[in-house]
Amino acid sequence: MTILTIDNFINNEYVKPSRGLYLDSLEPARAITFAKVPDSTKEDLELAYKAAAAAFPAWSKTTKEHRAKIMYKIADLIESRLDEFAQAESKDQGKPVEVAKTMDMPRVLANFRFFAGSILHSREHATEALGALSYTQRVPIGVAALISPWNLPLYLLTWKIAPCIAWGNTAICKPSEFTSYTAHLLTSVLKEAGLPAGVVNIVYGTGMGVGQAMVEHPRIPIVSFTGGTVTGAKIMAATAPHFKKVSLELGGKNANIVFADCDFEKALKTSVLSGFANQGEICLCGSRVFVEKPIYEKFVQRYVEAAKALKVGDPSLKDTNLGALISKEHWEKVMSYIKLGVEEGGKIECGGQKPASLAEEFQNGYFMEPTVITGLTPSCRTMRDEIFGPVVTICPFETEEEVIQYANDSDYGLSCTIWTENGRRARRVASEIQAGTIWVNTWLARDLKMPFGGFKKSGVGREGGEYSCDFYTELKTICLAG
Repeated sequence: MTILTIDNFINNEYVKPSRGLYLDSLEPARAITFAKVPDSTKEDLELAYKAAAAAFPAWSKTTKEHRAKIMYKIADLIESRLDEFAQAESKDQGKPVEVAKTMDMPRVLANFRFFAGSILHSREHATEALGALSYTQRVPIGVAALISPWNLPLYLLTWKIAPCIAWGNTAICKPSEFTSYTAHLLTSVLKEAGLPAGVVNIVYGTGMGVGQAMVEHPRIPIVSFTGGTVTGAKIMAATAPHFKKVSLELGGKNANIVFADCDFEKALKTSVLSGFANQGEICLCGSRVFVEKPIYEKFVQRYVEAAKALKVGDPSLKDTNLGALISKEHWEKVMSYIKLGVEEGGKIECGGQKPASLAEEFQNGYFMEPTVITGLTPSCRTMRDEIFGPVVTICPFETEEEVIQYANDSDYGLSCTIWTENGRRARRVASEIQAGTIWVNTWLARDLKMPFGGFKKSGVGREGGEYSCDFYTELKTICLAG
């Protein structure tokens, strides 16, 4: 098999890492190396910074119409290669091709098209008082450091790139070293769409090798990071002395609350989806399921049946529901939490193993059965720590007050889902839940105009719509005397 070599993308050119060192990039479904990714350092970052800084003056002064035109073209070009991008994302991340095609890639297109449109319809404010006319003006900040994770690689990378360049900034991006393939494919699209050299630069590598240098760079004023809470804390500490603008989307351990008066079939189907979509490797997964006692036994029985029916295996098959976890180390971490759940008194209702029916070519892949655990109390680590895999716990509750306490008794506060046909209850409970996004009778419905972010250890700041505008621009007031 031919192994692909990926190089850094700096100033619209492909540049080898300064030390000439590369990292192995594995295909999770087969556990084989399929690409080499630069093991970049601060020297590579400095090259990218110089390119981004040189491009900023001209790009920041281009018209919104011109920037939007390029962004629409980027989306159109990706759409024309949608199958190629979806297959690449599956190969690199382990998810089923169908998931990449129906979830990841549509959102990539939406990211560019939404922010291209949003800058065309933005407005500023003006007032007349004290004998003067005052008006506001938004200005881009400069070079942004954009660091994205491995679970939704291009989906989340473009969620950062699109608003960043739409508002006239330039960018240095670091995808996860585990999932750099679709970022590499994106570079050819950026060039074909006519994006000027230096506006978007991509430097590959590890957090220690290049990520730390990005957040510590004294002349990079803005950092957007999606990833783990521990890393987020380090970024906060590193950026504080420089007073950088920082947006952190971090972990989640989201409650999924099912009341007895819910639309049972809809709640069941969507709760299974929210528990195991993308192998459970989504920070918004509803992995803590709380079910009101009158329907608890029925719900557990039906949920387990549905989980057992999910197909795990070959990511290329259209009917595959779960692909492979990202790496051996992550597979072992998830397995350790399943064992911990048993030690804490839980009962494995299904799953907890590597599938026995895998085809020979996938025997070494990092697959795991959908796992459901009952019998745990909300204080157990299995119900409190972010596992980030196909592991769901189900727990009964009796009262509204009790389940609100359960849901909020967490270090995280990214999202929550509530299932009830009682509108007053829905509003009442939603107002008490400590989380950035509350879904009622749905899951993962994302209006890009709305703010997105978390409470507590789930992050700092909000992005989306005008909130991304606030993050990627500085606002000044200009006062003209009469």
